Amino acid sequence: MSAGEFLDGRMLIDGKQADASDGAFLDAVDPATEEVIGRVPAGTTEDVRLAAAAAERAAPAWAGLPPRDRATALVEVAAALRAERDRIVDLEVRDSGSTVRKLRLDIARAAESLEYYAGLAGELKGETVPATARGLHFSTREPYGVVGRITPFNHPIFFAAGKMAAPLAAGNTMVIKPSEQTSLSACVLGEICGQVLPSGVVNIVTGMGAVAGDALVRDPRIRRIAFTGSVATGLALQRAAAEVNVKTLSLELGGKNPMVVFPDADLEAALPAAVAGMNFSWAGQSCGSQSRLFLHESIYDEGVARVAELVDGLAVGDPRDPASDMGPVNSRAQYEKVLRHIDTALEDGARLVAGGRSLRGERFPAGYWVAPTVFADVTPDMRIFREEVFGPVLSIVRWSTPDEVVAMANDVEYGLTASVWTRDLATALNTVHAIDAGYVWVNGVSAHFPGTSFGGVKNSGIGREEGIDELFSYTQPKFVHVNAMTRWEGVGLPGRYRRPDPWSDSGRNARQKRKDEGDGNS
Repeated sequence: MSAGEFLDGRMLIDGKQADASDGAFLDAVDPATEEVIGRVPAGTTEDVRLAAAAAERAAPAWAGLPPRDRATALVEVAAALRAERDRIVDLEVRDSGSTVRKLRLDIARAAESLEYYAGLAGELKGETVPATARGLHFSTREPYGVVGRITPFNHPIFFAAGKMAAPLAAGNTMVIKPSEQTSLSACVLGEICGQVLPSGVVNIVTGMGAVAGDALVRDPRIRRIAFTGSVATGLALQRAAAEVNVKTLSLELGGKNPMVVFPDADLEAALPAAVAGMNFSWAGQSCGSQSRLFLHESIYDEGVARVAELVDGLAVGDPRDPASDMGPVNSRAQYEKVLRHIDTALEDGARLVAGGRSLRGERFPAGYWVAPTVFADVTPDMRIFREEVFGPVLSIVRWSTPDEVVAMANDVEYGLTASVWTRDLATALNTVHAIDAGYVWVNGVSAHFPGTSFGGVKNSGIGREEGIDELFSYTQPKFVHVNAMTRWEGVGLPGRYRRPDPWSDSGRNARQKRKDEGDGNS
């Protein structure tokens, strides 16, 4: 399966391709075959320091460009990304194990994100406030300077390329640290940025999170950080950042997302949507996956049987084959984690209705293959109900009353996405209002829409992305107060005609004098 380019990747620091300062590399392993398909530098603390210094040097000139010039550069990056689509997809399929059909969409989404924020660059507007009659009081938006971004393994090029759009459009420079598990496409992005953007505007440092990622968070020059990943790592980043200086962080973390199906829902649409919403094409490795399916008791048995049938019918195979519905999970560590969750679900009494095993044999002689899995009769006391698996495992829960299902849906630490299926508008809106989630679909799943900000509540994170809110989040407001009266009022007139500043000592004295003389216009 692994035939393709062997990428000897490099980092991008100050516009130049770079090895790690100590010369060390990390191997990139194809999760379908366990073959080494490339390598990337194992970036060090020194490499992060050099990248942050380069970004700091480049920041004044980049921020000083007219927004339209920054926008033009983002559009050029998008065009170059599309031109490299086939190469990036080939690398990313073999590096991540995700299916080729979905990865092609990730390239398109990344390019569209760059173009979207290029179009919004001119919206970095302030406001004016009539705080005084003749003064001018207005705000501006200024970039932070250097932004750090740490990306996850599941959507490598989308998170590296697409999520650099808003910080760059806002006038920041960047240091990007891709996941050590899927860094090959980030090295190609580094080649593109080195050709299109001024030196130092984007720097990409590959390496281990515990080394390069920690150094990025702790660098005092990087005051704005964005991270996508697990809750545990997000909490660790907050602690590390707080030990250095005051930083602004946005975090998109985990999810244990509910899909609630009411008895009046269109089951012919809802049940296939439940399978699609589980994101089996990513082997379930997507934070927005609807991993808990709540079926009303009146449709429960029918729903369980149909979902199990659909999942059993998924084609698991070579992720480069467009006919494949699911590939392997991303790494050995992830593979072992998923199998542990399956074991604990069985121990806790969940009923296995599909999958539930690793895949081996002639078709799967090596690799990290897990059958797409469905558990029924899952209850809130089970670990599979509340712990994020981040793998191809769907849990089905029975419910009786609206209050009961909302309570169960909210009975986890997460609040990222949710989906509600019903034909009744009042039922839909009441349920949407009651569920703890930052992004909710009614009679839909998975889709992200331009301009609608994505993010979670509770331990699913802080901050929003994919809308104008994200652009603003990479700026800091500054209020300016101009006392116009000292510049023009009474200029060239004899002193007796000049009106004193009403808030000065002479102004207060003048008001008092008018009162004493009976002038009512005080």
